[in-house]
Amino acid sequence: MSQGLNPAQHDAVHTLSGPLLVLAGAGTGKTRVVTFRIANLIRNGTRPGQILAVTFTNKAAGEMQERASALLGKRVPEKPEISTFHSLCVRILRRHIVRLGYPQAFTIYDRGDQESVARAALREIRVPDTIMRPGDLVNQISRWKTGSVRPPQAATIAETDKEHLAAMGYRRYQQALKNAGAVDFDDLLLLTEELFDEHPAVVEAEGSRFRHLLVDEYQDTNAPQYRIIKTLALPHRNLCVVGDDDQSIYGWRGAEVTHILQFKRDWPEAKVVRLEDNYRSFDTIIEFANRLIAHNKVRHPKVLKAFRTGGETPRIVQYADENIEAEQVVNEIRQAIFARLADPRDFAILFRTNEQPRAFETELRKAKLPYTLIGGMSFFDRREVKDVLAYLKVLVQPKDEVSLLRIINVPARGIGPKAVETLKAAATAQGMLTAEYLPKARELTTLPPAAKAGIDALLTLLDDFRVHLEQRSPVDVAVDLLAAIGYQDEINRNYDKPEDQQARWATVEQVVNSLASYIEKKPSGTLLEFLDEIMLTSRDTDDKESQLARNAIMLMTMHSAKGLEFPRVYMVGMEEGLLPHHRSVAAEGAAIDEERRLCYVGVTRARDRLTLSLALNRMKWGKPRPTIPSRFLFELVGKEDSPQALAALEAAAELGKEARKAESGKPKAEPGKKAGAAVSKNPKAQRPKPKR
Repeated sequence: MSQGLNPAQHDAVHTLSGPLLVLAGAGTGKTRVVTFRIANLIRNGTRPGQILAVTFTNKAAGEMQERASALLGKRVPEKPEISTFHSLCVRILRRHIVRLGYPQAFTIYDRGDQESVARAALREIRVPDTIMRPGDLVNQISRWKTGSVRPPQAATIAETDKEHLAAMGYRRYQQALKNAGAVDFDDLLLLTEELFDEHPAVVEAEGSRFRHLLVDEYQDTNAPQYRIIKTLALPHRNLCVVGDDDQSIYGWRGAEVTHILQFKRDWPEAKVVRLEDNYRSFDTIIEFANRLIAHNKVRHPKVLKAFRTGGETPRIVQYADENIEAEQVVNEIRQAIFARLADPRDFAILFRTNEQPRAFETELRKAKLPYTLIGGMSFFDRREVKDVLAYLKVLVQPKDEVSLLRIINVPARGIGPKAVETLKAAATAQGMLTAEYLPKARELTTLPPAAKAGIDALLTLLDDFRVHLEQRSPVDVAVDLLAAIGYQDEINRNYDKPEDQQARWATVEQVVNSLASYIEKKPSGTLLEFLDEIMLTSRDTDDKESQLARNAIMLMTMHSAKGLEFPRVYMVGMEEGLLPHHRSVAAEGAAIDEERRLCYVGVTRARDRLTLSLALNRMKWGKPRPTIPSRFLFELVGKEDSPQALAALEAAAELGKEARKAESGKPKAEPGKKAGAAVSKNPKAQRPKPKR
């Protein structure tokens, strides 16, 4: 059972009761520990159905389930419940949400749906886009929800004029969702927390289902997730959380590193196990990582120990500007690939902001090297996919306002924008949703005959297919629905090129195929359950998996790189204002600590070779501006180990500050605390040395 586990891993796997905090540093085998622990619980008499393991992505949940099943073999008929937080909450809400006044067949809105509702809410309070865009309102509402702030509280805590407007919009937004029988992704957590707070019977019913809870990536939990887990674990106190406070990088989306830092406060009898043996990176890279993260004072003490020894010292390289940085980095990669020292997939170029990869893409295209930019358009954001899913949503939830308005005239059936506005105004005047008002539309004298005919045709179509849905396979219903509305003809009308028509129709086919695969795996599954799975999957699927499978150079943000590893990593743009980001530089304190953790995540993605680079000048609004090396470069390198590197960085920093002062006529903020660095100067990066 424990073959291949080191002493710390063995300790975590064989601690089978009570609260347990497993501090798992980068590359220390945490997934192995979690899955072995699940298998060990079952082998020691725990029924699989009484084990709940939660994580943050469908990929991680799937991998955990697969590994646990492999360890247990086929003789265990029941499986432990392993899922994401959001999937867990959907199941809880399907069982109990009617207590909160929502229908059991609620719809889950995606980002596009949310912005439609936000747009309507802002229109109601007469706030133009120039003051607040729908996306801005959605972002603010999400920040409040991940902090467990409801509309009444938002109005109380709002400080700026913009926040007060957002609080007014939040109240209307939330009511519109409820009226439409819909929830957004943050609601899945917030409403589950609300159920637990207000209905003790729900807590008892859900809490009694499990005897053991395991939480992966605990450092990434937000306020509602933290409270949901705590509520479920309190009756039996068998809670194992696994995570690394040094890799807590999602504060901007509500994650609170304090949850893992204060675990012993919540569970005083908790045992703490530290996994410190890193099996991923060479010792030289781990030395850099340890030196960097030690500058964060509020953390669980731990030091990574490298299993692999003898690696090359990471390089720090200065370039004259961002274009030369891109040119030289790509040239190095090209030479290594052409010399057959590495494959394209061995390389990752990591950056802090989404604007940085442009120069690298240009150079990679020039060099004719295969690359992929992680984080492109999601499959689920494509127009055809959203159209098909909107039709399916309206079949199972007739009150889904956003989905209905999306398909009301797709394909065209005579209900143009003006007719839709007339319908919405009439519905609002009667205190109804547009979806509820549609059957009464014939009474509207201001509605053209063509629009009335189109509405009749749509209502008849939807009623007929709702009946079909009760009697036939969801797959057959979807295929026949697409044929009935002539959706392929709609695609052909909108796109002239045959290749575009074929590609977009193939996208529609993929939606039907995914429904068929779902029903094949779960013959008793319903269309509503399929839509739940699609919406939950879309949260962490941006075609990332298919992109990573390619033999191509990976370009991605450091946030996207978390959980991944590559033989050769380039961390580019290591400058004050980029990493740490200028917003964090202004905030200082905890914000800088999180940026340092992000840098640490970037460093620990590298297995064999690590290169950090900076541009001495960077273009801003069409003019080259001097930069200052990132404070993290000074922290990464040792004074005693690399005095030349430290001197080169200090010289670059001094020149950058002097140039900025000369440009602005006033002194700029100093970079942070320096600690010590191996810097090579690229020949194209010559700057006159400062007078010493």
